[in-house]
Formats: sequence, C-alpha cells, structure tokens
Amino acid sequence: MNGGVNGGVNGGVNGGVNGGVNGGVNGGANTVVAAVDCGTNSTRILVRGPGGITLDRVMRITRLGQGVDASGRLAPEAVERTLEVLREFRGVIDRHGASRVRVTATSAARDSANRDDFLDAAEAVIGTRPEILTGPQEATLSFLGAVSELDPDDGPFLVVDIGGGSTELAVGRHRPEGAISLDIGCVRLTEKFLHRDPPAPEELSQALSVVRDHLDDVARAIPAVTEARRLVGLAGTVTTVAAVEQGIPYDRDRIHHFVLTRDAVEDVFRTLATETRAQRVHNPGLEEERADVIVGGAVILAAVMRFFDLKDCLVSEADILDGLIRSLV
Repeated sequence: MNGGVNGGVNGGVNGGVNGGVNGGVNGGANTVVAAVDCGTNSTRILVRGPGGITLDRVMRITRLGQGVDASGRLAPEAVERTLEVLREFRGVIDRHGASRVRVTATSAARDSANRDDFLDAAEAVIGTRPEILTGPQEATLSFLGAVSELDPDDGPFLVVDIGGGSTELAVGRHRPEGAISLDIGCVRLTEKFLHRDPPAPEELSQALSVVRDHLDDVARAIPAVTEARRLVGLAGTVTTVAAVEQGIPYDRDRIHHFVLTRDAVEDVFRTLATETRAQRVHNPGLEEERADVIVGGAVILAAVMRFFDLKDCLVSEADILDGLIRSLV
C-alpha cells in the first residue's frame, strides 16, 4: 500500500525533528517549558518546570480530524472545538510562566487543504504557530518520549503510537533505527470501515485486513521491527484498553508502565467490538467521547500484536509531548 506510508523511513528521522532533541536550549533545565500537540482526536498540553518536574498535563478530546478523510478539509466546528481548548491551554501556559512553547499539529492538519486557516487561528490564540510534523518526525518524537524512562538494555523497542488519523511505529534502543507513519488511526479506520453499531463482523474483518496490509509495508521498510524485544504502546487507545482491562477509571499512576498481555488485548477487543456504543460507555476507564472510535483503535493494537507475534505491550504515558519537551530542554 504505497500511498499509506507517509514520507521516508530513515531519511525523515535524522535531523528531521525541528528544534533538535540534542541541540538543547541554554539554561533550559532551569526554565518552565510547554508542549502542545493538536492531534486528530485529542489536543494535549504538557508543562515542565525546573528539574523536569511536571507542572501540568491536560488532555481534551476535540476531534479535529472529524470528516477529514472524506472531505480533505478541517470542519469549522472541529476547528472551533480545538481553538476553544487552545484558549484554555494559553491560560495554563501563562499561569505557569512558560518561557518556551512548542506547538505541533499532526495527521488531521497534514491531510487538510485548509490547514493554513487553522494554523493562523491557532497562532492568534496560543501565541505560537503550530508546526506541521511529518509522519517520520512524529514517530521519532513519540519514540524519544516513550523510551526516556526505559533501560536501553531491555530493547530494541517497537514503539507504536495509535493516533486518530495515523499510527506511528519506530524501532530502536536510544534513538530510532527506523520510523514510519501509516494512514490508519482510530478515527480514520472508524469513519472508513466501522459503520454499524456494533460493527458487523465483515466490517471488522475488512478493517483488520487493511491494517495487516499496512504492517506488511512496515516489515518491508524497516526489517529491524522483527528484532524488537519489547512493544511499547502509546496514546488514548492503548491507555483506554489498559484501564478497561483493569476495570478502573483512568488513573495515570496505574496505567503508566502497566503490562497488557496479548490475551487481555484480545479479550477487551472482543468485548468492545460486540457492544453497542450505549453499552460500551459503561466500561470503567472508557471516556464517553472515545466510545465511538475505541473499537477502531483496538483493531490496530490487536493487529500489531498478532502480526509481529508479540506476547505483551508495555503501556506508556510518556509520548510525543515528552519528546517535544526534550527538544526544548
């Protein structure tokens, strides 16, 4: 599926992350810095203070990518939802006195013809113009954030970031040996294939088949993925599956570095895929705003574990935001 892989693999990794993770900022360790990510499904902020202390971490589901796959444009209501959250985040930045701010936008903005209108409006609200990350840049930043707390001797790591419009994969120990972005995500997969409530078996089969085709591309493009010793899963789909498996409301301390077995993923996938949305929302740990797209995300997670024959997944709350912060300090 040549159109499904965004950008190059290795060429987009080295030197492709604007701001440079290793370049640093003079005196950055003693300043307050903030990172904002405008994703397809959610908009998030992380504020770090001196000594790497987390001062604030907030996530809001904004669904910026609503209908982008079909229309090729950001919907006005989706843009306004996101701008409203950015107004909130501007208050967070001002309250903490962040001296350096990095704002990024990913799949939905990459794929939309009217992205400049959104970027102009976002800059006016938050004071920093969002950078449009390429797929490999996004994968690299996610990888750097995810492995920042891990022992390299436990690698190589396969880091999988399941977003709303795209899924990023990167493999390596300290830095990615290869990074790639696929045009599949929980929102995109749901809008294209999962139309019934609950999804029909043939819809699920088609979605799984499409994901497998994309993973064939990954295996050809990055042979090192077959050498990964540990799968690390990022973003809302993975943390939600972990919360549902534990039967708890979202709790970052109990989610971060929780180990999801493949059997547990398959069990949660079967449960969510056979429930209606009205039934699904009663699962502890599943946010109502995510209930309509969680099955699409679970399709991707289950397919990755099946395709690469991985026995478990380390759930990480350290992700692209942490990678962005590293680029600032």
